[in-house]
Amino acid sequence: MAESIVTFFLEKLTDLLSQEAFLLSRVEEQVKLLSNELEWMRLFLKDADAKRRYDPRIKLWVSQIRDVTYDAEDVIDRFMFEMNHQQQGSLKCLKFLKLRFVHKLESRIREINTKIEKIMANKSRYGVETLPAASSSNEAVPHKEKRAPIVEVNVVGIQEDAKSVKQNLLNGEMRRAVVSIVGMGGLGKTTLAKKVYNDNDVRQCFDCHAWIYVSQEYTIRELLLGVAVCVRILSEEERSKMDESELGDRLRDYLTTKKYLIVLDDMWRNEAWDRLGLYFPDSVNGSRVLITSRNKEIGFYADPQAIPHELSFLTEEESWELFLKKIFLAGSANAVCPRELEELGKKIVANCGGLPLAIVVLGGLLSRKEKTPLSWQKVLDSLTWHLNQGPDSCLGVLALSYNDMPYYLKSCFLYCGLFPEDSEIWTDKLIRLWVAEGFIQRRGVEIAEDVAEDHLQELVHRSMIQVAARSFDGRVMSCRMHDLLRDLAISEAKDTKFFEGYESIDSTSPVSVRRLTIHQGKKTNSKHLHTSRSLRSFICFSVCFQKNSLRSLHRRVKLLTVLDLEGMTINTIPEGIGELIHLKYLCLRRTRIKRLPSSIGRLTNLQTLDFRSTLIEIIPSTIWKLHHLRHLYCRGVVSSQSVIDKFRNGPLSVGHLTNLQSLCLRAGSWCCGEGLGKLIELRELTIVWTEIAQTKNQGFSESVKKLTALQSLRLYTLGEEMLTMPHLMPFSDHTYLYHLSLNGRLERFPDEIEFYPPNLISLELRYRNAEQNPMVTLEKLPNLRFLRLSLCSSMLKKMVCTSGGFQQLETLRLWGLKELEELIAEEGAMPDLKDLVIDACPKMKRLSHGLLQRKNLQHLKLYDLSPELMDELSRIEGDLEKICLATSIHGWRRTAS
Repeated sequence: MAESIVTFFLEKLTDLLSQEAFLLSRVEEQVKLLSNELEWMRLFLKDADAKRRYDPRIKLWVSQIRDVTYDAEDVIDRFMFEMNHQQQGSLKCLKFLKLRFVHKLESRIREINTKIEKIMANKSRYGVETLPAASSSNEAVPHKEKRAPIVEVNVVGIQEDAKSVKQNLLNGEMRRAVVSIVGMGGLGKTTLAKKVYNDNDVRQCFDCHAWIYVSQEYTIRELLLGVAVCVRILSEEERSKMDESELGDRLRDYLTTKKYLIVLDDMWRNEAWDRLGLYFPDSVNGSRVLITSRNKEIGFYADPQAIPHELSFLTEEESWELFLKKIFLAGSANAVCPRELEELGKKIVANCGGLPLAIVVLGGLLSRKEKTPLSWQKVLDSLTWHLNQGPDSCLGVLALSYNDMPYYLKSCFLYCGLFPEDSEIWTDKLIRLWVAEGFIQRRGVEIAEDVAEDHLQELVHRSMIQVAARSFDGRVMSCRMHDLLRDLAISEAKDTKFFEGYESIDSTSPVSVRRLTIHQGKKTNSKHLHTSRSLRSFICFSVCFQKNSLRSLHRRVKLLTVLDLEGMTINTIPEGIGELIHLKYLCLRRTRIKRLPSSIGRLTNLQTLDFRSTLIEIIPSTIWKLHHLRHLYCRGVVSSQSVIDKFRNGPLSVGHLTNLQSLCLRAGSWCCGEGLGKLIELRELTIVWTEIAQTKNQGFSESVKKLTALQSLRLYTLGEEMLTMPHLMPFSDHTYLYHLSLNGRLERFPDEIEFYPPNLISLELRYRNAEQNPMVTLEKLPNLRFLRLSLCSSMLKKMVCTSGGFQQLETLRLWGLKELEELIAEEGAMPDLKDLVIDACPKMKRLSHGLLQRKNLQHLKLYDLSPELMDELSRIEGDLEKICLATSIHGWRRTAS
């Protein structure tokens, strides 16, 4: 973690030297000295971070580097804050203050450089100098005795997995294929591989077999030697004499004539496959390589044609079964728990989150203890301690995955621990927070959010976070953390002063905390925040603050980067918030705030401003000053710029925000003219259409046509009365526009196929007076997967989807088609339909039974249809052939009102 802290600070320091060259010219020598010293330290930190857990000398050395880096960051940020704060004074006074502050900055950096010299000297003095710098060569890693993989005898819940993996080994193509088993540490990958490897059918199918344990520390020669020993092709003398190349050649020559099965257990690097795969020949005879890994990407890399087999967590029933077998009757299928221990036992199992390793560890512990409620209660009260005893413990095994991550992923992973237990984390918000915190480094010309999304995917592939939901374009919409991985993140974060989490803020809050999160606190008073002068992030989850408790926040915590007050019961934001010049992320969503102070325009570093679901109606025009703004989410109307503001700043408009990627705002004069068309980086545009915009929409369509980077466009009206949407030009140039939602009164249904974006995935249309069948046009959209239609005042009585139409459609939702009587889907239409919802269509009398028999149909919801159709559907409810494979059916008995 210290490597991440130093690296991110060095990048910040480099940016500051280029952006504030004049301001820092007097201290440039000391700043560059600081930068050089930290660069040298960073080389040693990757290995030191992993080893500090078990070596107190290294732990102390790493913590000193972390603290001095934090000190340096605080000194420079406070200097920038003070300089900004004094800029409103007279020029003569300002010049004097600049000299004073620069002198103070130079003195403080000199002190920090002296402290760094002592830290480096202590590294040598106390024997930490033997620590090697980080090396990318696997061959440089000294050999260690490999621990034998732990195979649990009482296998539970992997029968179907074993059947699937076995089938992949025995069947399929004759080419040499790679079968991979992937999942987080402790899920039972090795156990599953061992079960299949020892299966009689598998043993008889292959001429020779080899099992080698790869791990994080290996040499290619050792691994090749391991395979050679298993297949028995070397004498004792040959083993000692052959180098890697000779071993590989001998092994490849032998395997060329054999149908072989080789297991590479616990693989961590693509590079290992690059080297080993050269010696595993493809004789087109059905040979197989079986890989287990915590990283799904390795499976894809080794064989792009094969889909890795992902292990899932045990169910509650399977977890309980494994737990009982481990404690009471090892190897038996009829283990029974005494009634007085059952409730405690189930609480212990619940804390394991379906992770077999944790269940086995705790089960083994309890099997050696007295079978009494008191004994089990003690274990329950100290679960984390029992799971964290040494490198081979449960959390020690999981920590291997954390230590193996590159520095840029460690901060991203730990940050997920800020969120409440069992919460679903919305990834758009998570990514914006990562960017604001400075965790995302530049990568060529890519924007930071794209790099952050790659980091998210890498964490998913490494099994460090789990996907909770995906969007129709395959992106991760939300994710969650396994409880034990969250425990690991929290433990690591506290140890490295990365963040602290509390139920409420009180006098025990730490002095040096960097990030503070509050979960569901009751009455909380922010006056205690003054104990954390270096606080950078303050994130709350449904916290009740005392009245006016934020009034002087800006005076106590001056260096805030992130202020997330979502869901808090606060009514006002103080004018002084404009002093928080380092603020990059401000979220006021779901608060009771009624107005934004005009000083919001002074937050010149702000990247995200979110105040959806508040009482704010009027937004100060000073938001157009926020040139670094990337995401703006609100529902209010931007006020007109005052004469004074125009005189001071010149005309302000949305056209100044050229870094915007997301914009959600109520329509007004700002979206007329050419300003909107200048936002060429815009990806997400949501506009609440208003009467003002309806009468003054000159240039709006032309502006939208220029926004060719758009991925999502939503136009909608509020209230029952539907306003007329603006005329839109065809979206033929919008190749990235995947989601289009037009929710208002359209002048006419857009029935030209050229109107729609060429790669459209999701479409929502709500319009009036439809007379033609919209499916004639929409069924031709080649990539459409989600369709929601709402046709108010429509006279349409029949909809037909022809054979071959909607080839990729997965979700169809129809609502409010008051006159619709028939929905016909010909054979061959909508072959991939999974989700069908029809609501508020009271005259619908006929629904193609073929729709109910789609082989992929999973959810069917039918509400407020005609009584005749509801009765007909009720009669076939029990006929499973007619309701083929529909797994979730709702609304059958509901009648039209």
